[in-house]
Amino acid sequence: MMLLMAMCGISVQASTVVAVGTGEAGGQRTGQSAVWHDPSGDAGLQAAITALQAGQFKPLASAGSTGLKKGSYWSFFELHNTRQQQLPLRLEYVDHQLIRLRAYVREAGAGGEFREVADQAMGEPFARRPVFHNRFVVPVTLDAGEITGFLVRFDSEEAGFVFPSMRIWSPDALSKSHTGETAVLAFLFGGIALISLFSLIVGVTTGDSSFFAYFVYGISKIIAWGTILGFTHQYVVQNHFHWSYMSAAGALSIFCGVVFDRLFLQTHKYTPRLDYLLLLMMVNAGVLLVSALLQLKQVALISITLALLFYPLMTFVALVRWRQGSSEAAVFAIGWTLLLTGLFYQALRDLGLVEHNLLNYYLPPLSSFVEMVTIMAAMGIKLRRVRLQGLESERQYRRHLEQSKVKLEGLVRARTEELEKAKQQAEMEARTDPLTGIRNRRSFLAEAELCLKRAYRKGEPVSLLMFDIDHFKSINDNHGHGIGDEALRQFSHTIQAKIRETDVFGRLGGEEFALLITETRPDALHTAERLRDNITGIRLPSGEEEVQFTSSIGVACAHQTQTLEQLMREADEALYAAKQGGRDRVVEYAQSNADAHATLSREEPQPA
Repeated sequence: MMLLMAMCGISVQASTVVAVGTGEAGGQRTGQSAVWHDPSGDAGLQAAITALQAGQFKPLASAGSTGLKKGSYWSFFELHNTRQQQLPLRLEYVDHQLIRLRAYVREAGAGGEFREVADQAMGEPFARRPVFHNRFVVPVTLDAGEITGFLVRFDSEEAGFVFPSMRIWSPDALSKSHTGETAVLAFLFGGIALISLFSLIVGVTTGDSSFFAYFVYGISKIIAWGTILGFTHQYVVQNHFHWSYMSAAGALSIFCGVVFDRLFLQTHKYTPRLDYLLLLMMVNAGVLLVSALLQLKQVALISITLALLFYPLMTFVALVRWRQGSSEAAVFAIGWTLLLTGLFYQALRDLGLVEHNLLNYYLPPLSSFVEMVTIMAAMGIKLRRVRLQGLESERQYRRHLEQSKVKLEGLVRARTEELEKAKQQAEMEARTDPLTGIRNRRSFLAEAELCLKRAYRKGEPVSLLMFDIDHFKSINDNHGHGIGDEALRQFSHTIQAKIRETDVFGRLGGEEFALLITETRPDALHTAERLRDNITGIRLPSGEEEVQFTSSIGVACAHQTQTLEQLMREADEALYAAKQGGRDRVVEYAQSNADAHATLSREEPQPA
């Protein structure tokens, strides 16, 4: 083959020959020993052959990248099959930043003519690719002992970074490598998805908008890296894919990242001047998105470059916030610096200053994952700080109340009228249930004791009604504690609106209430039935339905020798009998005893 190519006037360099055999695992590369740049991007196969014959193909001067250049790049290399049988190979383009790849092969039996063996483009349906891979792969087969020459054209359209090199694989090794790469990225994307979901849950729980922004930021990262690395084209948008999708996904991720950073670092509040630069980053991300949608590649490249230049600003802002006392900002700076390290190394690779390999190829998404984990730790520190601040505020509030109480008592002793009123107000609040606005247990017991003694003194009848909202737990479980609280308030308001000012009404705890009235036994039972009927008319809106509930009432009528404690115990027993009897009913204490005695000769009924 080398003799044939020399006879045809093609200059052959020994360095262009790559010996291949079985078990090729991507360790060998091709294409960088003889590279030709066509600035116009219009040169065809014949022009490339002419340049090859004229010795214009030169070794690539950089570590692997052509840098940001216009036009097309051609590489020439030869593969020498050292085996004595046919050898199937896969030639894989080393990077994802390529719009189109064309490959030509020249065989001894082809009369010295190059023939096209591959023409792959990013915008073509993915199903047309001969090998199922997120990067361009050219399948070739070499005859036994054959030395085969190849010409490969790399196009980035307008301007772009090109890596004129192909990794050499055996079919099985490439398949295993691709499976491994996909598994690693699936792990990284899954980790980012879990972090994002956790952030969403915390955001819903705490109401902190920065957690919601972090959730959106994480999802945008998955979309961006999946699109940039070619997996979106491979698995999602298999038809009509365009390079602008990569720029648009990157713009979306940058925009969401800056939004999150502003919320997390609170730059608008604490660093307003630096916040203007972050707003400028958001505008630049918007320009990148628009240029991608309008397919303005030059503008998109400039916007991406500006975005990368602005990225170190975020670390500086975080360090400023750390100096201001935000401990989580220091951890944020570490995470953002790790991301910058990956992106900076990618920039060095794109500029051809460092060698291109799988490690630095996947370093940016890996550093992006590490950044997400690190910043999540920073958000945990922030959440803990906010919690501690809340506890400290609560402790200060309690200390303040204690101090106010001491001060209030001292001023009361000094007979200050103004503070006497404040004391009375405080005492009223201490006697009031905060949810329903009626007497709490302590206030009810004190007032009921006085009312009972006064009734005994005057010879007036006294009755105690004890209420319990039926199935209150199911209201909380099915409709939420907000509806449960509203049920307690409406219940209290309904009772309070139907009783006299001299009656003593209070909440004993939970869904249990008590009412002391100076009425005879028939009137007390009538009042209990009337109140029970009023309770059944309460309606609470809950979504598309209304919540209705009932109440069981136990009634105990006092005698001149009974204490309040005995009266409450009798009313409680009557209430228990009402609930055992089917709920939504009024049961008097004497009646409950009779019923309990009558059931001794029968089987115990199933509880309601």
